[in-house]
Amino acid sequence: MTGIQDVARTAAEAERMDIPPLLVVDRVEEYLDAAGVGAGPLHWHRIGGGQSNVTFRIKRRGADVVLRRGPRPPLPPSTHDMVREARIQHLLAPLGIPVPKILAVCADTHVLGVPFYLMNFLDGDVVTDTVPAHLDPPGQRRETSEAVADMLVRLHSLDVSRGGIAEIGRPEGYLGRQLRRFAGLWEQGATRELPQVGQLARWLEANRPATQRTSLIHGDYRMGNLMFRRCGPVRVQAVLDWEMATLGDPLADLGYLTATYAQAGSAGTFMELTAVTAQPGYLTREELALRYNQSFGLDLSALPWYQALALWKAAIFSEAIYTRWKQGERRDGGPGLGAVLESGVPRLLDAAEGFAQRLD
Repeated sequence: MTGIQDVARTAAEAERMDIPPLLVVDRVEEYLDAAGVGAGPLHWHRIGGGQSNVTFRIKRRGADVVLRRGPRPPLPPSTHDMVREARIQHLLAPLGIPVPKILAVCADTHVLGVPFYLMNFLDGDVVTDTVPAHLDPPGQRRETSEAVADMLVRLHSLDVSRGGIAEIGRPEGYLGRQLRRFAGLWEQGATRELPQVGQLARWLEANRPATQRTSLIHGDYRMGNLMFRRCGPVRVQAVLDWEMATLGDPLADLGYLTATYAQAGSAGTFMELTAVTAQPGYLTREELALRYNQSFGLDLSALPWYQALALWKAAIFSEAIYTRWKQGERRDGGPGLGAVLESGVPRLLDAAEGFAQRLD
């Protein structure tokens, strides 16, 4: 449920709060009225457990919607762009990718302090630390993880050479830009010495593979960002969280998926957000990669490089969250968030180094 500091019922109440609320009810009511989305008083609760962008389910007469916004300012440059995220989903829907329907986009920061958008509410299952009953039999567990690989194939098979989707990124030089961008983010946001960050950056640059093909990249592709139907055969109802989508090397998505995929026998990191896949019945990381590659026939010998890249990047953006938490800018996670990140970021770097060693 929504925390006491998350919501203000009026703009006047918001002005009196110690930190800016994530939802200001009367301002959202006014916005919904102007956009023609339902009528009457709002009923709301926060959904999802993300530590980055924030979502609320909002119901009123004639409307059941989800509001998605970024965290409280100040925000790092070029992050949490909700206007762009909404536009990408709007472009993907007619291309056959299952995404929520975008209903309205608000770029006016006067309403909530940051841009946000509204999408229709979808009633499905997101698999994280528990398995819904209809997805729990061994056969369904296997089909669930197969569906994860198959949906990634669908994303990476889109024609991104024309139309609006061709304009969301520059595929040429993607890997090099990622290395430079995240190295810069470390310099901007780190407050402690972690030498592995620089060591891994140099290794990643020295061993950077050639890109074999280009495609749409989700950027945070994992089981926890897929919504499955609540009944019937296993089917992905929607792909969620498109903030980091761009064009580039598709093995970056496969590397991230497999590096953050919980597997029995793995030491694990806090980025393994869907813990259930370590249970019997689910595909292993290797089986995920092999199923994916049946459609493309790529050389996967450098996959550990992409897995190391994924965890190096995760360590850097997690450290930025840790810095904001230490500076009192991230109160939503409580003391537990700081404890997780304090030890968890070095563990991510250790795991990244482990993948790197597979290529040495």
